[in-house]
Amino acid sequence: MARSALGWRNTAAALAAAGLLVTGLGVPGASAAPEPRVDLKVLVVDNGESPVGAITAELRSTGVPYTTVDLDDPGRPRIDAAFLSDTAGGTPRARYQGVVLPDEAPFGTGSAEQSALEAYERTYGIPQVDAYTWAHPEVGLEYTSDGGYSGSLDGQEVAVTTAGRSGPFGYLEGPLTFEDNSATALESYGFLAKPREGFTTYVDTAVPGGTGRAALVGEYAHDGRRELVVTFAYNQYQQQFRVLARGIVEWLTQGIHLGRSRNYFAVHVDDVFAPDARWDTERNCTPGELDCVGGGGEETTAPVRMTAADAAYAAQWQRTSGFTLDMVYNAGSGEEWRSENGGTDALADRLLADRAEYRWVNHTYTHAFLGCVQDTSTVPWSCARNADGSTRYTSRSDISAQIRDNYGWALAKGLPVDRTELVTGEHSGLKSLPQQPADNPNLAGALSDNGIRWTGSDNSREPDQRSVGGALTVPRYPMNVYYNVGTKAEMADEYNWIYTSRADGGSGVCEDNPTSTCMSEPLDTATGYLSYIVPQEARTALGHAVGNDPRPHYVHQSNLAEDRLLYPVLDKVLAGYRALYADSAPLENPRQSAIGTELKRRADWRTAVANGRVTAYRVGRAVTVSAPSGTQIPVTAPEGTRKQTLLGTSVFGTPYAGRRSAWTTPDTLQTALRLTLP
Repeated sequence: MARSALGWRNTAAALAAAGLLVTGLGVPGASAAPEPRVDLKVLVVDNGESPVGAITAELRSTGVPYTTVDLDDPGRPRIDAAFLSDTAGGTPRARYQGVVLPDEAPFGTGSAEQSALEAYERTYGIPQVDAYTWAHPEVGLEYTSDGGYSGSLDGQEVAVTTAGRSGPFGYLEGPLTFEDNSATALESYGFLAKPREGFTTYVDTAVPGGTGRAALVGEYAHDGRRELVVTFAYNQYQQQFRVLARGIVEWLTQGIHLGRSRNYFAVHVDDVFAPDARWDTERNCTPGELDCVGGGGEETTAPVRMTAADAAYAAQWQRTSGFTLDMVYNAGSGEEWRSENGGTDALADRLLADRAEYRWVNHTYTHAFLGCVQDTSTVPWSCARNADGSTRYTSRSDISAQIRDNYGWALAKGLPVDRTELVTGEHSGLKSLPQQPADNPNLAGALSDNGIRWTGSDNSREPDQRSVGGALTVPRYPMNVYYNVGTKAEMADEYNWIYTSRADGGSGVCEDNPTSTCMSEPLDTATGYLSYIVPQEARTALGHAVGNDPRPHYVHQSNLAEDRLLYPVLDKVLAGYRALYADSAPLENPRQSAIGTELKRRADWRTAVANGRVTAYRVGRAVTVSAPSGTQIPVTAPEGTRKQTLLGTSVFGTPYAGRRSAWTTPDTLQTALRLTLP
């Protein structure tokens, strides 16, 4: 081994023990030793269990490159010095900036692979996450028998300690309660124990049935190594993991990594200006829908439509809550309403007076179905056929007119609308199984004719962004607040019909669908919406918001009318978020085009990484990233980081959650992105 490399290895061990390596600080008298190159990639050792899978999902979502070693694969590479490190241009190179393990020693204590990994971590100051382990002295904790606890953590309130707030979990403010969604199922199991010397607690909780508090997440510094020890089980969908995941990644990467993560929440309100059909609580169907038979074909329920008072309330709610809604509008439906009501429409007048309060999205002029021509002679409907047996589709000119006329109306009324955004009625035009297995072939051309770059799709059918000609889809989450109800009682009644068994008076759909379950008993229609449906829907939406998921949610104008069903859900989501997160991590509320851009950048980045076309590393305070020309590069770095420019440096990124991050590219005439850490 060269003397300079050996000098670095000894220095690195001392730095790691002193906690200085993360800042790239030098050591007096050690300048002769070359600082190593540390590649910005994570090593994941996977045992197939959910905690490692959850952390892997967080790395993937954030955009952090990683290499997985599957412990169950007999052909996997052996973990040795050659696998972990080498030299690059004569400089010692660490191939991985952090290591994720199932537990503290998955290869077996004292084994060759475990010893090689531990030596690597000491040499280069590489941190290790123990995804899930039990409390014992080898991870810096006492046994649970010494005043601790092991068992269910369902419903347990946990908190970030002072050390956690000043460290990797500084973006959190209030306590976090572990999920407890079922009275009969165990959802979280964990070990609570007192820390030993060298252990710094980041997240703790009160010991059930005992006294004092005990650690759940903390750092154990020992033998020149650092481990983040997690002593509760979890999966990637549980809120407790999603809230803590950012801190785990920041600790693992020492706050310097490829990838970018924010918390997002956007809500589209469809059918603005149009009325929505109302659920019939007697016939258990919605008049106007093909399967709603009986009643002589007439409308048996009055449609649901916002009033001017509802519109005034929406504007005031936005101002009070600090949250902007996206009004997804059908101008032609509103004009028809006006003509049928003596030329007046107080709702439209109020919304137009408050036009600047909202974002507006084109929803086509009359909410026409833009896919195949529907043959409604059967239930369910089918696609009409031409004489030659081919599918009859809505024409390009008709689709284009729906888009053009709605946009033109918005311009004439002074609405702040983005021409590039569209949501078709019922997401029509896009493929819709089982009747229409392919997009309307006329849709892509019509989108191009009108400058559409982003068109909404149904996330429950198509969760991935895809192209439609030159446009890209923006998948939207349907919220479980139904379009065809205006009151709490109607909402609970329809919910009962869907989610209770035939024996309890429901449709039995929940019995027939293997992916669904029936409620044990019907909801009280007077109280069930607020007591049961709202908490469930708010929990789901908040889970998306804290999961670095920018995809918007959608509801309908009927949910802002009558009992104003949407607001209790939104209030609960916003209050829950603000109780958890510090001001440094605000909830971002982007419009559809920004969401589409974010999704496209992520897809392009994943492709570049998967194709091996990204090289990224740091040497001391210098970070260098090379990627294919034109690729937007996501980077997260500490406050004080500067980007090299042609004539000097500039402040890098924008602040979020105590770091600075950005999608960025190399400066003019530069072939690589270069950052200088503080």
